[in-house]
Amino acid sequence: MTAPQVSEHPKSDPASNAQKDPENWTTGDERMTGAQASYLKTLCEEAGTPDRYDTGLTKAEASQLIDELQAETGRGTD
Repeated sequence: MTAPQVSEHPKSDPASNAQKDPENWTTGDERMTGAQASYLKTLCEEAGTPDRYDTGLTKAEASQLIDELQAETGRGTD
């Protein structure tokens, strides 16, 4: 019996896109999603920095700010 082969193609790994740097996203320059906007607003309020919320952020910018605010607030960590 042989072991199953693992594909090396990046699209075969569902987690591979989750690990991609937002600066390298093909859609990173599009306007942030509604879910990002909502979560970002909540995080800004929890961090006590509502002025950091900007409705004009791109998907990549919003993702990076979400990461920063999660680190500040402890939200989104296990």
